Amino acid sequence: MAAAAGGAAEKRRIMCVGLVCLDIISVVETFPAEDSDTRCLSQRWQRGGNASNSCTVLALLGAPCAFMGSLAPGPAADFIAADFQRRGVDTAHVAWQPRGEVPCACCLVNARSGSRTIVLHDTNLPDVTARDFERVDLSQYKWIHFEARNAAEQGAMLERVERHNRAAAPERRVRISVELEKPREELLPLMGRGHVVFISKDLARHFGYQSAPEALQGLRGRIQPGATLICAWAEEGADAMGPDGQLVHSDAFPPETLVDTLGAGDTFNAAVIFALAEGRSLQDALTFGCRIAGRKCGIQGFDGIV
Repeated sequence: MAAAAGGAAEKRRIMCVGLVCLDIISVVETFPAEDSDTRCLSQRWQRGGNASNSCTVLALLGAPCAFMGSLAPGPAADFIAADFQRRGVDTAHVAWQPRGEVPCACCLVNARSGSRTIVLHDTNLPDVTARDFERVDLSQYKWIHFEARNAAEQGAMLERVERHNRAAAPERRVRISVELEKPREELLPLMGRGHVVFISKDLARHFGYQSAPEALQGLRGRIQPGATLICAWAEEGADAMGPDGQLVHSDAFPPETLVDTLGAGDTFNAAVIFALAEGRSLQDALTFGCRIAGRKCGIQGFDGIV
């Protein structure tokens, strides 16, 4: 996909920074017992990783988007690069590493419940660095989404975007979103750096919260003034707290049959970002995110969510 020209605001793209991995997905009739031997109903390779999946969904929704993350040459990377190209996702800022292996996730999808169990081999592949990020022309982007991973390097990347925004006209500034999924202490300061911050159910529970509204009230002090905090809670839908401190809620939109929840959270994040980047209200964006995530849970993979 050719680089977008730095013209009207609607031509600027959305970039997702984070993980891409190879997902080897086995669909099983029921979750297997330990030390058992069973056949799967189907198996497929799929490009995975939070930021990578969000790019897939943004592309399906019609947003020009780019991915930034690390890859190492080899058959897995060839498959991943071809799939990015098939989706129309710009990979100009992929950091090709001379050492390490592409992360691989073995995923079991339970056909009976739609649940997914993931075993990730995160390998020794270096993450993208602030130096890699220096090559990004920020004027081409209206939104950059960070999947919180390597806090020190991403902190420096965020500083660069913040410097750009201080010098840019309001309509040329880049909105920043940050996703915190894993309860890792070194990642928590990144909550204070996003204009929009997504926190996971797992992270909320790590802090002792038992619902999304409770988590938003309890964690709002960790975000910057004027930011929006969002927490999805599976079948209970999602809640958000905007700059005015008011809670906004959307119910979930479960499919008739739960088929595959792998990537549902990444789908929700991407759909919310898409809607907010279009200028929709927080309520509309939250409802849209839940609706698209619900559609995703009713299909294998991502084709068919729109």
